[in-house]
Amino acid sequence: MKSRSPSVMPSMRRIRAGLMPALALAALMSLAACSSKAAPQATADTPHDVTLSLAQRQHIHLLTIARGSFHRSIETSGVVDFDQNRATPVLAPFSGPVTEVLVSLGDKVKPGQPLARVDSPDFAAAAAAYRKALAAAQAADQLAATDRDLFAHQAISQREHAQAQADAVGADADRDAALQALLALHVDPQTIKAIREGEPVAHGQGVIRAPIAGTVVEKSIAPGQLLAAGSTPCFTIADTSTMWVTAQLFGDDLAAVKDGDTATVDAGGDGATIHGKVTNVGAVVDPDTRSVGARVVVDNPDGVLKRQMYVRVRIQSREAHAGLLVPVSAVLRDDENLPFVYVAAADGGFAQRSVTLGGRIGDRFEIPAGLHAGDKVVADGAIFLQFMQTQ
Repeated sequence: MKSRSPSVMPSMRRIRAGLMPALALAALMSLAACSSKAAPQATADTPHDVTLSLAQRQHIHLLTIARGSFHRSIETSGVVDFDQNRATPVLAPFSGPVTEVLVSLGDKVKPGQPLARVDSPDFAAAAAAYRKALAAAQAADQLAATDRDLFAHQAISQREHAQAQADAVGADADRDAALQALLALHVDPQTIKAIREGEPVAHGQGVIRAPIAGTVVEKSIAPGQLLAAGSTPCFTIADTSTMWVTAQLFGDDLAAVKDGDTATVDAGGDGATIHGKVTNVGAVVDPDTRSVGARVVVDNPDGVLKRQMYVRVRIQSREAHAGLLVPVSAVLRDDENLPFVYVAAADGGFAQRSVTLGGRIGDRFEIPAGLHAGDKVVADGAIFLQFMQTQ
């Protein structure tokens, strides 16, 4: 093995010593380059405070947040329906073919007004039964009166007298039952009077009459149609001067609405806002919409609201709530559509702070989380700050 020359060894040491500073400098430059590449990403991801000059501060307005009392306002959609206390279907009271329909859709009717005529054997049978019951009751009453006189003069026995009185009572009961059968068929008082006085009446002509006052909103029969007593729907009559609106409540809104709360209904178009009142909050969740219906009763004298119409409903809760409110103008949205506000920072700048939005009360939002009482929020000029922050 050859030994290295003494003159070569110092030369190698000098080369290595010269390379070490160069390698160290290259490593530092590489780290600096990596740092310079990562720095802009961190700055972009982390919102920085906005600092304004005195002149720029004139474009914003601060509001000190304080805890206060308010009444929640719930906005939702609703569906119009008839007032079920003032609407009724009219079923055929007797069987037979329809001979004449006397009303049309949209007609106003009064209680007892004729709606249709039916050639009904049920009516003829009921009228005949009433005639027979009248005659039997009249004969039994006369016989009972005669027997009372005879019994007073001891011309008949006690048993004969009692039997005559019992027969009269039974005949009177049959007469009254026959009369109720006619009334159940909605026979008018004039026809009943004619039967009672022995006058002829139209053979088999039954009349379907309006049970309540209102508007004919449905007509399901036509001349010639065969009706089945108690099952064939003929008409629907409703008093449309008052309507029901079923408003849909979701989530936390359900706890805020109570019976007696005031409400306004907006039917859209040229229709004016209609005032109403909540009269019932449902106890069952709709399996399709996962909502609970709140019934709002509204006056509808001009007929603006129609059944099955979709409307916007605003319910004003009477129950007082406490919390923090900020103006709607103070709330902005970030790139992920999350709400935030600008809050005055201790260093004189303005920091972006994420918030949780609650319900809207007029021109303000309730803030359940993200702010504290005493915070100074930019109420006017938040968009200007957002512009400055992105520069």
